[in-house]
Amino acid sequence: MTTTLRPADPVRTGADGSRSATYTVCVNSRPVGAVLVGTDRRYGPTVGRIDALRIDEPDRHRGRGTVAALAAEEVLRQWGCTRVETTVGADMAYARRMAASLGYTERNRTMLLTLPQPPAQDSPVLPPDTSLRLMREDEYAAWRARERDGYLAVLTGTGVPPDQAEREEAAGFDSAFPEGLDSPGALVLVLERDGAPAGHLAWIRLADPSWVSSVEVAPEHRGRGYGRALMRVAEGLTREGGATTLGLNVFTANTPARRLYESLGYRTTNRHFSKPLL
Repeated sequence: MTTTLRPADPVRTGADGSRSATYTVCVNSRPVGAVLVGTDRRYGPTVGRIDALRIDEPDRHRGRGTVAALAAEEVLRQWGCTRVETTVGADMAYARRMAASLGYTERNRTMLLTLPQPPAQDSPVLPPDTSLRLMREDEYAAWRARERDGYLAVLTGTGVPPDQAEREEAAGFDSAFPEGLDSPGALVLVLERDGAPAGHLAWIRLADPSWVSSVEVAPEHRGRGYGRALMRVAEGLTREGGATTLGLNVFTANTPARRLYESLGYRTTNRHFSKPLL
C-alpha cells in the first residue's frame, strides 16, 4: 500500500511571503488523515512547520504518520525550506517517538502552572537581605543586550542558523516589549541583595495565562533560593492580574531550570522539535 499526500485546498500565501496548505493523507487514494504544512512566520520563508498531523484510528500504528511526515518535509523542500519545526503535546508519546525516529531534536518546552485556589501563601516572601524594585531606564539597554546574546547563543547552539535565530529573538522580544520598559502589561523587576543587583524577573500580563518572559539569577548568587523566590513573585503578579495560570518557555538542555519549575508544580504542555532539511 502507498501512502501519499493530496492537496485539500490551494496553497495560501501571505503578504509577508509565508505559505501554508492542508493535505489529505491517502493510502491508495483512500483518505486516512490530514496534515497542515506551512512556513514559520518567526523565522521567515526558509523554515517550515508540520502541524496537526492526524491519522484516523483504524490506520494508526502502521507507519502512515511517518510516511506522511516525510512527504510533508518534501513539500517544504520544494518551497525552499532548509529547516522544519513541529510541536508535540506532552501526552503524545507515540508522536514524540516518531519525531525522534525521523531525526527531530527537542529544543524547548512550554510549561504551565495552574495557581492553587486558595493561594498557598498570602504574598511572596523574599530571602533575607534582598529587595525588589522596577528596572531603571539606564539599566534597560544592558539587560536587553544580555537577553539577546544569551538567547541567540542557545538557539545557535541547537543548530539554528544565526540569521534565523536573530529573526526569532527579535520577533519574540518585540512582541513582549514593544515599548521597552513602558510596554503595557509588562514588568521587569530587579532583585537586589545588599543594594546590588542579584537577579531579574520579566513578567507579562496576558489574559490567561500570564507569562514569565525571563528569569535569571547572577552566577555568584545562585543556590540561595533566589530563582524560586522570583517565580513566587511571578505567581503573585499573576493573581493580582486576575489570571489563574502562569506559563513559560524553557530550553530542554537547561536541566536546572526544568527541575526548578517542576518542583514548583509546572507541567509540560508542549514539546518543540526541530530538524534540518538536507
